[in-house]
Amino acid sequence: MPVYDYGCKECGEVFEVRASIKEREAGLVLECPKCGSHDARQRLTLPSVLLGGMVSPTPGCGPRPSSGCCG
Repeated sequence: MPVYDYGCKECGEVFEVRASIKEREAGLVLECPKCGSHDARQRLTLPSVLLGGMVSPTPGCGPRPSSGCCG
């Protein structure tokens, strides 16, 4: 299940949310674990921007045998 980073607009707390793509499309109701605010914004991290949220567990792994170790 993908993990998304969010930052609270009220207190600045950074927290992670695990949610399926289906849950995200349906609209997540977020709550800051520190202050309880529902006003949070997704933070874009380098792997999520470059890889669309998909991060390989081992560098070089891929879906085809020729593309890496996990074939």
